[in-house]
Amino acid sequence: MRSLQYSQFGPATEVIGVSEVATPQPGEGQVLVRTTLSPIHNHDLWTIAGSYGYKPALPAIGGSEAVGIIDAVGDGVDASLVGKRVVAGGAGTWAQFYVASAASVLPVPDAIADDAAAQLMAMPFSAIALLESLEAKTGDWIVQSAANGAVGKILDTLATSRGIKVLNLVRRDAAVAELEALGIKNVISTSSDGWRERARQVIGEDGARAAVDSIGGKLAGDLAQLLGYKGLLVSFGSAAGEPMTLDSGAVIFKQLVIKGFWGAKVLPEMADTDKSRLIGELVTLAAKGQLPLDVDGIYSLDDFKGALDAAQTPGRKGKVLFRP
Repeated sequence: MRSLQYSQFGPATEVIGVSEVATPQPGEGQVLVRTTLSPIHNHDLWTIAGSYGYKPALPAIGGSEAVGIIDAVGDGVDASLVGKRVVAGGAGTWAQFYVASAASVLPVPDAIADDAAAQLMAMPFSAIALLESLEAKTGDWIVQSAANGAVGKILDTLATSRGIKVLNLVRRDAAVAELEALGIKNVISTSSDGWRERARQVIGEDGARAAVDSIGGKLAGDLAQLLGYKGLLVSFGSAAGEPMTLDSGAVIFKQLVIKGFWGAKVLPEMADTDKSRLIGELVTLAAKGQLPLDVDGIYSLDDFKGALDAAQTPGRKGKVLFRP
């Protein structure tokens, strides 16, 4: 089968290439999926660079999520699954076929198009699990940076549907209009003068219940200042590539709690009942077209350089997908 493979860690555009490899075979408890569409996530690029939370054995195939049709099943798996359209996470989805755990595949309703289904699990499920971890209630304020990213848009949608108010921070002035055009409210650019004071005015003097930091650096300290007493600051990413800079006074006197969130660790530990509940909420919103799963472009494996460049372009309108 054709795949996008790399044999060393580094920038994806420099180390990855089209390769013919043997089609994998499903083992016990696994399914073989014929890939329809697979997205490029930031964590895919970090994995290829060797800077993510784990390093795959090399050579490795890129990608971690895809929608497709089950082509074969391994021992112990119901054969009636063959032919079903599913979305699943799994290593090596930038290929014509990939193997996934049968327990992890999610059948996709006809109401959800392939381009939305291809990105239904990783970012949306991370967003809804992240929202759950904030323990925010109806009427509470939460603050998030990188609000124009995939998780940011989804988090705003999910929080708003639960009656939770969101202050959405972006780093580009142009991104304010982009999000407002999507119906997202309370958007402030941290590049604009006086943004901190405007943010405080929006939230009110009691401060926010929680804040999600996807940037790091000095902005983490700004988020801490926007929190209320016993507020929660969650580190979700580090787009700035800098350590979080915090004012110890805010941490001490507000009795703040600071923790990290990594879906790869949090989600496997989640109770099955909670997973089913959250997946049901996501599928319902997606089927109604109420989940922001926009697509910027769809590329063939041969045009991987164009796809990777597009995926790393600021201001793109949605995910970049591969069609193997």
